[in-house]
This record gives sequence, structure tokens and C-alpha cells, in this order.
Amino acid sequence: MRPPVRAKPTTTSPTATAAAHDAATSSASNIVAGGAMRRYHAASMKINIANYSLAKAHVPNSKRIDTPTIRARGHTCWHVGVFLNGRDAEDADYVSFLYLDGVAPAAEEKTVYAQAVFSLLDIEGNPVPSYTNTTVLVNFSEEWMWGYKQFIKRETLENRQYLKDDCFSVRIHVFVMKADGKVPPSNLHQHFGDLLLSKVGADVKFQVGEKEFDARRLVLAARSPVFKAELFGRMRESTNKSAIKIDDMEEEVFEAMLTFIYTDALPETKQLDEVTMIQHLFVAADRYDLERLKLICERSLYKHIETGSVADILVLAEQHCCHQLKEACLEFLRTSSSLDEVMETDGFGYILNNCPGLVKELLSKRFPCKLG
Repeated sequence: MRPPVRAKPTTTSPTATAAAHDAATSSASNIVAGGAMRRYHAASMKINIANYSLAKAHVPNSKRIDTPTIRARGHTCWHVGVFLNGRDAEDADYVSFLYLDGVAPAAEEKTVYAQAVFSLLDIEGNPVPSYTNTTVLVNFSEEWMWGYKQFIKRETLENRQYLKDDCFSVRIHVFVMKADGKVPPSNLHQHFGDLLLSKVGADVKFQVGEKEFDARRLVLAARSPVFKAELFGRMRESTNKSAIKIDDMEEEVFEAMLTFIYTDALPETKQLDEVTMIQHLFVAADRYDLERLKLICERSLYKHIETGSVADILVLAEQHCCHQLKEACLEFLRTSSSLDEVMETDGFGYILNNCPGLVKELLSKRFPCKLG
């Protein structure tokens, strides 16, 4: 792909615009970059070129398809144009030129610096690494356009199955830069989160249930001693051949653990309820020696000690050597006024049948006098 270029506007084809453009949406979230500038994620647009074959036939060279204008950070307007048959004669074989057009800012803002990330999406909606590019920082107060004249050859687009039902999609993220003298906080976790969502550099697969997960050995090894031994130790050869199968873990639990490994944060629970997810993650963290994740889960379990869950949490604490959590559960049972309800739970039944030591400790806590 050639470097991005500046250009002046050309005439738009209104018919093609109405037929081929699907939607443009904007979102605002704070993304911080280094240096004396603060970078804001000002807008996101997903462009779907539907009926590509028809649109290509009706949009000649130098004519463009325009997206509707969107507002970024409440003042600056943006839209994107797509040249299905190239902007110039030399680009006639390309879906080119994708450009970002910055409309003049409000009077109170003299200068707007911005950059954009253009990503071709595959048929599953994921960014294609080889066609994901970031422009340089541009002063859009000058009303110049910026983009890629030769984004992708039409032959490549049509032969590599980027088309689905005669439609292809491109996502554009716009970042507006604003002067800021403060030292920004770290955004390392955001970069690693983006890495997890892409397949760039992935060199190991995990099969959990019906779902496959792509990951990177070095990231896993840096975070987990167990993964380090498994992926770089004696078992390394066996992990190179096929996906590593994990049978005793829910898909959502493994995905949450993988997210934590990459970002040091947990995603929102989708299928499992919060307490169940925390318990499963607690077990997974202990299994892969993720000490910080285990401590986070342990602290969260303290807050969920109640009649319906205390027996299950007590068993987990006993099995995974969490003495303080275990003592908290025993203290709850010692002082509980609803012990009868606790004894009706499946967890308490498991304790009676499988954990005689816990039964003895519970009785000694509940009835501190000697048992004759």
C-alpha cells in the first residue's frame, strides 16, 4: 500500500452514494497518547459497500461515494469518500482513494489536528492486518483531505473473499489531538487489548468447548508461570502441532481469564452470573498461578458470602488454600441465624459427604464446647 496522500475534493456521484453507503456512527471515549498532546477517540465509522458489483459499474474513475457527515467531539465534522475505480487514472485498478475530509472547525477552535485508522474488515467483521493503516497527524483546519489512494487492488478484494454477499466493509477510527501539558496515564492495557482482539502475531490456539482462541506464547508466559512451563518447557513440541484442548473450563471463563492476562482487567459477565463467574475464575487463576487474579476473585468472594453461596465458597477456600476466606465463611456459619437454610443447599450436602474435616471445624466453631 502506498503512503497516504493529500488531495482536493472531486465531484461526488449522488446515486452511488445513496445506493452503496450503509451507515456511519460516532462514539466518544477517552484514549490517551504520550507527549504534549492528548489523543481522543472522536468518531468511528463502519462503511458497508453493498451491491459492490453494481456500484463499481456505476461509479467511474475519479468519482466517489460519500458517507454522511458526522460530528467529532461536538464541533468538528468528518466524512469519508470511497473511489471504487480509483481517484486518478493511475489508480484505476484500485478501490482507492479512501479519504478523510475534515470540515472547518468552529470559530473558537483555531486548529484541529487529527489522524485516522483505516481497516478493511474480513467477512467475519475482523480487521485485516495487512490492510489496517494509520495516517500521520494532519492539521485539518486547512480543510485538506487525507487517506490512501491505493488502498486495495480490486483484484485482491474480489479474489481473497473479503466480499460477502457482494458487500465489503471498512471501519475508520478518527482521533483528534488536543494540547495538554499533563503527563498522561499508561494506556498499555488498551494496546494489549487491541492485540488480543486481532490475530497479528498469534502463535498458539486453545480449543475450549466449541470455540477457538488465538493467543501469543510470550504474553502468556510473561503472565503465568504455568503457561511458561507448558509453552516453553518440555511440552512445547506438542503445543506447536494443534490447538491445545481445555475440557474442564467454560468458554466464557477462559475468555475472561485471557482478557485479564492481556489487560489486567476483567470483562463484563455475559452468560454466567457474577458469583458463578468469580468462583470459576478463582479456580482458573489458581490453576495457572495468576496470583493477582486469584486475589481479586478472593476479595470479591468475601462480598458474596451469604446463605446460598457460603458452602460453595467454603469448599473453594479449603481446596485452594485460602485460609482467610475459609475463616470468613466459618465465622458466617458460626453466627448465622439461618443455618437450617444453609444446610439445605447442595454445597452443604457436598461438605457433609466429602469434607469431614470441614464438618468438624464447623461444629467446633458453632459449638465451642468439647465434643464428648
